[in-house]
Amino acid sequence: MLMRKLSRPSALCRAFSTKMADTGIEMKADKVYESVSNYYGKVLSSSKDLKTSACTTSMRPSEEVIEALTRVPSTIKDRFYGCGTPLPQGITGLDLLDLGSGSGRDCYVAAAMVGPNGSVTGVDMTDEQLEVASKFVPEYMDTLGYKTSNLKFKKGYIEFLKDAGVEPESVDMVISNCVINLSPNKELVMKGVYEALREGGELYFSDVYCDRRLPEEVRNHDVMLGECLGGALYIEDFRRICQRVGFLDPRQLSIEPIEVNDPELKLLCGSANFYSITYRCFKLSNMETLCEDYGQVAYYKGTLPNNPNSYMLDDHHVFETGKPMLVCGNTASMVSETWMKEHFEVAGNRSVHFGLFDCAPPIASSSGDEAAASGGGGGCC
Repeated sequence: MLMRKLSRPSALCRAFSTKMADTGIEMKADKVYESVSNYYGKVLSSSKDLKTSACTTSMRPSEEVIEALTRVPSTIKDRFYGCGTPLPQGITGLDLLDLGSGSGRDCYVAAAMVGPNGSVTGVDMTDEQLEVASKFVPEYMDTLGYKTSNLKFKKGYIEFLKDAGVEPESVDMVISNCVINLSPNKELVMKGVYEALREGGELYFSDVYCDRRLPEEVRNHDVMLGECLGGALYIEDFRRICQRVGFLDPRQLSIEPIEVNDPELKLLCGSANFYSITYRCFKLSNMETLCEDYGQVAYYKGTLPNNPNSYMLDDHHVFETGKPMLVCGNTASMVSETWMKEHFEVAGNRSVHFGLFDCAPPIASSSGDEAAASGGGGGCC
């Protein structure tokens, strides 16, 4: 994953601590890195050694991802510890960045999905994982039939992307899979992501969250940290961080409860509930903190891969092909000013304001229709 095996603080780790001190934020960064790196470097040999379901994928990936996975070398898949599948469909030609890329599984899949005209960069600080990730790139490019490689890996901290060679406004999409929770400074990570994205870019990532703020003894417990639970953010604190750095309207795409199987960890967790959540955060200069009504209507064209009949933007927006949906200004911008713009048509603009958008909870049909339960017939958030 993100961390590297440490017997003593490395030069890179010491440099990280110095940079952390320069931010004016006090934290035990060395301890966090040493604990987690030891867990992933020594305790775990594969995903079978995990004590919770936090670092496992619960939802079925898209058919495009499943097909791409068949071509990924087994060595890379065996060392995968993700908690979701943060890879949207229809990303051909995009420049993509993976935070805490680990063995590179998601990067390999993304390299196939963006095609030869796109690019994929993985950033990680774990020497062992980077070695595994880089080893199979030439062979994989031959498998894909690409004349030149569109996949590379860089060593660095996800808190300081510039130091890892990621320039501001240089990528269209950032993904991450159960890694940001391991960082001792999550706000710094989110700020760096916002700066790295181009206008209209998207952070599409899965991570572990909690329904409350955890006590210090839980947050500092070695196994809890390694299992991605100790660093889990309180969901509302995550939303506050998003708004501070510029992601004013984070959208939840999916949520799955996490099972804690180990009796000792169950006792330590108490009544806290953990979830694997996939979020979508857009960098749009006209984004607002509330859903505002401008009388706009959005139409999905049915053109995204494997989504001819409908498209799920988030957990309360399911667009049926050709069917008009009233949307707030934020949603209108998400589908018309980002990488999705070729697949949607939006009628109306922001010239006339009608107040707050009606965000009443959607009413599920008696048959349990997914679109109705998700607000597919209208409504925003």
